Amino acid sequence: MRPLTAQQIVRIWEIGQSQHPLDRALTLLAFACPEQSPGNLATLSIGQRDGYLLHLRELTFGNKLNSFATCPHCGEKLESTMQVSDFRLVELQPPTTQEYTCHISGYDLRFRLPNSWDLAAIVGQRDVLRAKSLLGQRCLLQASYDGQAVNYPQLPPEIMQQLSSLMAECDPQAEILLRFDCSACKHIWKLVFDIGTFFWTELTAQAKRLLQEVHVLARFYSWREVDILAMSTTRRQLYLSLVS
Repeated sequence: MRPLTAQQIVRIWEIGQSQHPLDRALTLLAFACPEQSPGNLATLSIGQRDGYLLHLRELTFGNKLNSFATCPHCGEKLESTMQVSDFRLVELQPPTTQEYTCHISGYDLRFRLPNSWDLAAIVGQRDVLRAKSLLGQRCLLQASYDGQAVNYPQLPPEIMQQLSSLMAECDPQAEILLRFDCSACKHIWKLVFDIGTFFWTELTAQAKRLLQEVHVLARFYSWREVDILAMSTTRRQLYLSLVS
């Protein structure tokens, strides 16, 4: 994996304007991992995908993460600084489909973890229970009870729930919860940390800054955009300081 260049940041931002967040995440990884096909990257479990995004974010923007939140109880603005390493729960694995087996109350189950293809299949589903059911059907590879094959809809609700919990345990990076304590009203709440959204917000801000720098330098020196973006940050900032 390689850090994103200035040219890539601008190009990814441009491409991502018309993409769903799921596709934006894969676009980020496709630019950073040109040796992997988009199809292979889409087979990463959601936790592995987010692990890749965390690593790419660290390579591109550094280890420090600045987070902002608003207390839902009193409206107080909260700011905190964290490290990318604080969110890294698993080691990065090659894009391969791993299979898992378990035995629950007489049921033998073989399953894989949800990936980007699976999330794309339920994007338009508004019924949460229906979405969970569709996800389970896609990820359950085989099931039997006392040697007799059964389908996902035939599984008892408690078995489905345990299977869902087991999938979450096998892919801990897929859901990171942040705890916030409001200093003003002492309210405590949790939020899901979405590295895809967080990274995209930062990348958008950086792309706009880069284009603003291109505008200034191209206007003053008549240089091409591609040449300005190819400069190192240090060199580009020096020229900007001379212009100002």
